Amino acid sequence: MKFSSALKLNHIFRRLYGTPGTSNRFLALYAKKNRLEQNRVGITVSKKLGGAVVRNQVRRRLREVYRLNEERFLPGYDIVVVARSRAVEASFEELRTAYLTAAEKAGILRTEAQQ
Repeated sequence: MKFSSALKLNHIFRRLYGTPGTSNRFLALYAKKNRLEQNRVGITVSKKLGGAVVRNQVRRRLREVYRLNEERFLPGYDIVVVARSRAVEASFEELRTAYLTAAEKAGILRTEAQQ
């Protein structure tokens, strides 16, 4: 992630869960402005989704979706993505579409004029 860093602090995750988020069948996305010039991205995958191998596969796929579309996101946000159970069986293209749609609803994607 060229313009972003990982979000690892529990109190920031908890602060973001209190914000109104957007969701769809595959994931829920919470975003809030931070005071930095870069985005911080955290991904949560519950143990209910499967064992460690399954959870890590989902996490890697969601991280890759963000990495490939990183330049489309506005800078200066903390973003938490929570995978839902359908994300385990979803194709990469379905996850990409779901991620970008949720980000657009949250207002953290650049518009055509901003690019």
